Amino acid sequence: MKKTVLTAFCALFAMAGLHSCLDFDMPTDSFTGGDVDLDPIVYRGKADSIDYRREITAEGFAEAQSQLSQYFGQMQTVQYCLRGGKEGQMPGAHQYQYVYNIIVDNYAGYLVVPHNFSHGGDGLLTSTYAYNQGYCDGPYGAFLMVKNNIANMINHPMIDSIPEMKAIGLLLFDYSAQEMVDLYGSIPYVDHKANKEANPFTFNKMVDIYASIVDNLDTINACLKHFDQRPDWYKSGVQGILMQYDKVSQDKSIASWRRLANSLKLRMAMHTVKVQPNKAKQWAEEAIQEGVIETTDQEFLLDPMMEGFTNPLFEIANSWNDTRLNASFESLLASLQHPYWEYLFEKNSSQIVNSADGSDILPANSRVIGLRAGVRMDPGQSVDVNPRVAYSSIKNSGEIPMAPLYLMKLSEVQFLRAEGCLHGWAMNGSAQQFYEDGIRNAQVENRKMGSTYQNYLDAYMAVETPVAYKYEDQMDHRNDIESVTKIGVKWNEGDPLEVKLEKIITQKYIAGFPYSYEAWNDLRRTGYPKLFPVLNVEDGDGSLAEGDLVRRILLPGRDTSVGMSDITTSGIEALGGSDTQNTRVWWDVEGSNF
Repeated sequence: MKKTVLTAFCALFAMAGLHSCLDFDMPTDSFTGGDVDLDPIVYRGKADSIDYRREITAEGFAEAQSQLSQYFGQMQTVQYCLRGGKEGQMPGAHQYQYVYNIIVDNYAGYLVVPHNFSHGGDGLLTSTYAYNQGYCDGPYGAFLMVKNNIANMINHPMIDSIPEMKAIGLLLFDYSAQEMVDLYGSIPYVDHKANKEANPFTFNKMVDIYASIVDNLDTINACLKHFDQRPDWYKSGVQGILMQYDKVSQDKSIASWRRLANSLKLRMAMHTVKVQPNKAKQWAEEAIQEGVIETTDQEFLLDPMMEGFTNPLFEIANSWNDTRLNASFESLLASLQHPYWEYLFEKNSSQIVNSADGSDILPANSRVIGLRAGVRMDPGQSVDVNPRVAYSSIKNSGEIPMAPLYLMKLSEVQFLRAEGCLHGWAMNGSAQQFYEDGIRNAQVENRKMGSTYQNYLDAYMAVETPVAYKYEDQMDHRNDIESVTKIGVKWNEGDPLEVKLEKIITQKYIAGFPYSYEAWNDLRRTGYPKLFPVLNVEDGDGSLAEGDLVRRILLPGRDTSVGMSDITTSGIEALGGSDTQNTRVWWDVEGSNF
């Protein structure tokens, strides 16, 4: 009997057929990671319990491995889903565009969509903050694929005979859940983890979700730590499973997965520093004590070289012309003389002419030039009908095609530790040490291929003051603006705490490119890096005023009566505010960072 593991969350996407062949699935679709015979029983309610001290026999292990092999295959699918894969496939441009590039890549200030996705004149994305239900539900669709492919495994009674695999499955679920609650402010976390199949779903408060995830991470850490006490035959069996199904660690080891759990805990601690400083300190110091990622060999990533795919941004930028450099990122890189300014982005592909009177012409291939976020875009994905397409793209050769898609990068952990030092936390090092190490390990290009970045590094780290820079838009000089970057790169122990924090977050932001979720989190919670104000914020849901930053994505499933019912009965209360773009998520509070 063929049966999907779950029926999905009953919120529909309003998906549109775009010129770029955008293709993302509705949450009502089934995502099983392949056409396989699955257990028709739906298991639920056991995910949080990991009995890692139980005695396990060779016979019990063998039986569990036999019954769960199909679920381990789905766990592989989950790893692809975390970075824009679906149906057992590796990350692809269609899905990646919905999960990252149309929405959060632009909110974070990295990139801009250069056209309005007009399909028959409807203009589905008129400007950066314009709200489109189908696009904004994209990240949540990826989370549902994670849930649909992992929930049965982590609730299955046989998984208790291989508790380390249950721990890893729960870690993957919680990693995705943390990403989602940061974007939306509330999700039905408990119901999804317990493998509930159908509405009504109850949305949970973000503070409670964070506490539950960290509690899970502590259990996961203890389970994976206990693995060292297992007999050799057991270790060999688990190692065999990881060798076949682990696609994101580099050494396929339980020790590395343990470091990922603790690094995620450190990330979450830093998110909450302004709302629960004492608990944030506790979480962070516990994570460091138990062991976080400390070398590039311990990073978690999907590697195009190893898995046989191309970084999706390459196709989105160069085949479809659907993304261009953000002017804020241009200005930041130029002001700090960052290496990416020299080799990561193309110069304008065609001449850019002043739209008012043609008096100012930027010849083709003149400079790296981004687009102001919020500019109202015209239809068309070719430069002959839409001049905005001529603005700087990611280079069509070089670093990006083989750039990894990171789940946890060493540089992120190092910048988190640097920030922790500013708060006086025990991070086992100094802010300067972690800051400088973070810059050294920040390259976007694949570490296996050498590094253009390293050639510029010494000069970059010596930059004490930013270069005076003005963004100029030859097509419309009303968009011109002076750089807002007033800090340098070189560490100065005498700087005020706020300046040190701005340096840390600014370098973390650059190092994280193109992973926009964490960049947007930092921008919202700290105000850094300083970016240009987004234009035409009134194109959003009506809640934003001039100069505002969009604070969250609206709760998913609003366009169906079933989904809207859950939002009405529990979503708004769990969110703690109106379901609008200007409502701040739990850890995003106004006020000083110290």
